[in-house]
Amino acid sequence: MKFSVSPHIEQVHFPPISEVKTWIAGRTFPQERPLIDLCQAIPDYPPAPQLIDHLRSLLDDPTVAKYSPDEGLPESRTAIAAWLARRYGAGPSAAEVCLTVGASQAFWLALTVLCQAGDEVVVPLPAYFDHPMALATLGVKCAGIPFDPTRGGQPDLERIAAAITSRTRAILLVTPSNPTGAILPAATIRALFELARQRGIALILDETYNAFVPGGAPHDLFLDPHWRDHFIHIASFGKTFALTGYRAGALVASERFLHHALKVQDSMVVCAPHLTQHAIRYGCEELDTWVASNTTLMQRRHDAFRAAFDIAANRFELVASGAFFAWVKHPFPGSTGREVARRLALEANLICLPGEVFGSGLEGYLRLAFGNITEAQIPAAVARFIELS
Repeated sequence: MKFSVSPHIEQVHFPPISEVKTWIAGRTFPQERPLIDLCQAIPDYPPAPQLIDHLRSLLDDPTVAKYSPDEGLPESRTAIAAWLARRYGAGPSAAEVCLTVGASQAFWLALTVLCQAGDEVVVPLPAYFDHPMALATLGVKCAGIPFDPTRGGQPDLERIAAAITSRTRAILLVTPSNPTGAILPAATIRALFELARQRGIALILDETYNAFVPGGAPHDLFLDPHWRDHFIHIASFGKTFALTGYRAGALVASERFLHHALKVQDSMVVCAPHLTQHAIRYGCEELDTWVASNTTLMQRRHDAFRAAFDIAANRFELVASGAFFAWVKHPFPGSTGREVARRLALEANLICLPGEVFGSGLEGYLRLAFGNITEAQIPAAVARFIELS
């Protein structure tokens, strides 16, 4: 008799980006109509040249090939704490930072410390697909708040409050949102924090795209002397420093919380890659100007995409956008997002993600990741939607 797999795993969705890329596997694309990839959020530009030079200089150091402490190199944790303090007006101590293998692993650490099977996490929809996948794998209920297209991707605090039960362990959001791109105002984040405090649960914010928030600090929670009691910050430097393949993440929480997280860290990965930690440190200490220029570039790209996409000839409706993403409603009643996304892949040589992978009831939507195409490519991308519509 064959061994069986976990029932939780059987119910978990297959990785959506991997699924979409199977649709075009083995195909070749003509030079006059190349593939346009709006599927995965990867900066189209390379890491800063000075960062690459710095990493190259470290390769002869034998210690870089060894383990670091589980929580990460002290100098890298200090650099992250200082970077967050500059961005938010206040930040954690170095002891409240744990380096992780991307933001995804930071999220897993947070979940395994907070939750056990049968617990619940409140998640406004659409949700970044990796989060419900992780929750389902652990047997934790994803209490999804249905999407309201009239809100432009902003959460409904009353509905979030109503969804909290005795089994709820956390409220989870991504800001800027993946998949809608919507940026949560600081006042909304403060209100969510106060709700978490009142109900004795955690507020988990995945702030992977925080470097692409124009203007001032994304929120003021690090200024609150009691932030450690109810706030968990998920960080990624992969997008910030164009290091997605380096898997550059961090979990920021109280020392008490990290003490328990390290039990999981040691049994899961031991530590983040040593070279990646050096890359993060250099980026946090030396690349503020480079990051700021990319924030401006991405905002310009976002504005150009909105202007090109939101025209009468295009029947795809732009519902929300920001940072790296656009969330659009497709014009084909009765068709699922997967069906429309597959048509775009096969008929228009353009790949994107179907809405239903971000939560139930979202078959009418698509997620477009315009952050990984240049501004010059935007007109060609939009033209392919117009062709299909």
